Amino acid sequence: MIRINEARKTYHTGTVEVKALRGVSVHIRPNEFVAVMGPSGSGKSTLMNLLGLLDRFSSGTYVLDNVGVSELSDNELAGMRNQKIGFVFQTFNLLPKMTALKNVELPLLYAGVKPVERKSRAMTALQQVGLEDRMCHHPNELSGGQNQRVAIARALVNDPAIILADEPTGALDSRTGVEIMHIFQELHRKGVTIVLVTHEQEIAAHASRILYFRDGLLVGDEIVENPVDAGQTLASSVKEVSDI
Repeated sequence: MIRINEARKTYHTGTVEVKALRGVSVHIRPNEFVAVMGPSGSGKSTLMNLLGLLDRFSSGTYVLDNVGVSELSDNELAGMRNQKIGFVFQTFNLLPKMTALKNVELPLLYAGVKPVERKSRAMTALQQVGLEDRMCHHPNELSGGQNQRVAIARALVNDPAIILADEPTGALDSRTGVEIMHIFQELHRKGVTIVLVTHEQEIAAHASRILYFRDGLLVGDEIVENPVDAGQTLASSVKEVSDI
């Protein structure tokens, strides 16, 4: 699904040169659930921007879903972003004056999908994340967890090759964060490829593989033999409450 070889990214701020990535090679297979961890300035956010085609590598090669993207034009990159990648952000990035349904329809609108099909596919995506009864609500009428579910539905609506999630639980309380991880695990079980950035080991433990970054280098690549089952965690917490 993703093949990055000897990727480097250097930023220049005045006379200062910042080497954000320093020769990173990563291969991610279809249907993997990968967490990316590292301290501030380690290169993990730079990697996500480059994976999401929001920026270009200074050097190296990048193949996404069998397409070499390094030499694509800006218009071609924009098309790839809309067709191949679903984004989920910490701050949701929803339009406040639009309903949940209209927010989820947006990628389809940009793709030129006709209104009837847009609505049908957006409704299906919201049903996938358990928000079929909140489709007509605006973001300020929804909880943080519900807004993140809308953002996940928006990421899913174009049937992307990969979902990139940047600190998707960072603005949520711990229980709501587990609920969101349960959704990601269910999507993973259905065959969706997920790459998720987090600074929380408890969140990364839900993934099946963890990549560790430091100083622009990939310093660790761990297979998680027994990922934490978010569904079981939620069931246990409900039982604890009922036993009180």
